[in-house]
Amino acid sequence: MSVERACRYIGISRQAYYKRCARERTCSAQAEQVTTLVRHVRLRQPRLGTRKLHHLLAPELSQAGIALGRDRLFDLLRAARLLVPTQRAYHKTTHSHHRFRRHPNLLKEGPGQIIPTGPEQVWVADITYLPTAQRCAYLSLVTDAYSRKIVGYHVHDSLHAESVSRALKMALKTRQTRQPLVHHSDRGIQYCSGEYQRLHKRARPDVLHDRRL
Repeated sequence: MSVERACRYIGISRQAYYKRCARERTCSAQAEQVTTLVRHVRLRQPRLGTRKLHHLLAPELSQAGIALGRDRLFDLLRAARLLVPTQRAYHKTTHSHHRFRRHPNLLKEGPGQIIPTGPEQVWVADITYLPTAQRCAYLSLVTDAYSRKIVGYHVHDSLHAESVSRALKMALKTRQTRQPLVHHSDRGIQYCSGEYQRLHKRARPDVLHDRRL
């Protein structure tokens, strides 16, 4: 099929067709030019992100007559697989090298392993980092190992034992039974601290403390 017949079939003029082809060739050539510049910069700075690249290349692109917005640059680099993967910040919440007593792991696989058969037999305590725009925030959780229900929680901006212990205080207030209970956590200094241990002793004599190894 000729170009003229094809244009008539889709309802456009030959001039519009050739103009569109020329525009696509120009865009393709510009995209190749941009990706070549990016590869050249990345040889020296392989971790340089797209926003900084856009600012860095702006004078050179302007001189070449290429009008390129930041979003368009993102699209080009994504198509060329040149986007730098974002690295999530790692926030350490556990400090296990301390002088406090470390309890045995009662949930460790073996002859003496404790396996919960109902709620309020094993509670698991943990701290997780919450990414926020303003500042660091942490979430302390106490979860029932059998029901998977969160029985205590507290959001705080520090890793002090007093802040972490509030989640356990909430869990103890809502406790329904007097059966033996294992408190399971990692070996973090917050859980091994004197303040957290005293909370255990004041709470219930049947709350056992263990450590995940």
